[in-house]
Amino acid sequence: MAQRIAVIGSGGIGGVIAEAAHAAGHEVTMCVRTPFGRLVLDTPEGTSEVPVSVATEPGAVGEFDWIVLTTKVHDVPSTAPWLHKLDDGRTPLVVVQNGVEHRESIAELRLQAPVLPALIYVGAERTSPGQVVRRSPATMQVAGGELGSRFVSLLEGSAVKLRATDDFHTAAWRKMLTNVAPNPITALTLRRLDVLADAEVQQLCEGILAEAIAVAQAEGASLTEQDADKVLSDYTARMPPTNGTSMLYDRIAGLPLEHEHITGTLVRAADRHGIPVPLNRTLLTLLRAIEPAPIPGA
Repeated sequence: MAQRIAVIGSGGIGGVIAEAAHAAGHEVTMCVRTPFGRLVLDTPEGTSEVPVSVATEPGAVGEFDWIVLTTKVHDVPSTAPWLHKLDDGRTPLVVVQNGVEHRESIAELRLQAPVLPALIYVGAERTSPGQVVRRSPATMQVAGGELGSRFVSLLEGSAVKLRATDDFHTAAWRKMLTNVAPNPITALTLRRLDVLADAEVQQLCEGILAEAIAVAQAEGASLTEQDADKVLSDYTARMPPTNGTSMLYDRIAGLPLEHEHITGTLVRAADRHGIPVPLNRTLLTLLRAIEPAPIPGA
C-alpha cells in the first residue's frame, strides 16, 4: 500500500532516500529551502529522474504517514518549522544522521512524534539543487522494534538494503568509526579517499581509530580493534578512491562542517571518561579553525 512520505532535506542522503521510497511505490514530498524543478539521480546503474513533489513552505504541506529527517545535526534547528508543522504526535519521525546523538539532536524541539534513529552507508553527493550523484550501493540500519520493522518493510522493493538492529548504540558507534578518520582528513587536505592510500595517512588513521575504539567501549559499545581494522580495510580496499566524504563536500561548498557532532562528540565523551585522545583533539582544533567559505575551483 502506497504511503505518503515527507523527506526533509535535499542533500545526497535526502535524494537517495527519496529515490528509494519512490521505487518502493510511495508518494514522496521533499521539504527544502532551495526549490528545484526535478530530482535527478546519477548512479552506477544509470541516470534517472525521480517524480517527487517539492515543497518550500511548511504551510503548503498536508498530512504524511512518515517523516524522514536527512539533514546534518547542526542543520536540525533550521528544520523546526517543518517538524512542528508535520508533528501530529503519531506520524513516525526517522532521524537519519551521522554521530550517536539521534534523539538528542531533536530533543530541544520537544516533538511528540515517535522517533526511529537510523544510519545510512552510501557515497552520495548533491552537485546542485535537485542533482544527486550516488557512487556506491546504499545500506541502512535502524533501531529494532515494531517501528523499525515497519520502516524496513516500507522500503522493500528499493535498491537500499535495510535492516533493523537490537543494538543500535553499537551500530551508531561503528558508523562513527567510518566517519571519525576519513571525514576530517579529507576535509582538511581537500583530497578524496585516495589520500588514505598514503602510508603515513594510514598510520594516522590507525591511531585515530584506536582512540575511538577506547572511547566507544567506555560508552558501552561492543566494538573491538578488529572493527577498526575492518573500517580501514574497507576504505582502502573497497571504496573507490574518487569518492569523497560528506565533510569534504561541505567544505568545498563553503557550508558549515559537522565536526562538532563527529570528532567533537568523541572528544567530549573521552573527557567524561578521562581517556586521552590527542589525535582526535588535534583534528578537532584544526576543523574548528576552518572558515566556512567556498573553495575556488574545487
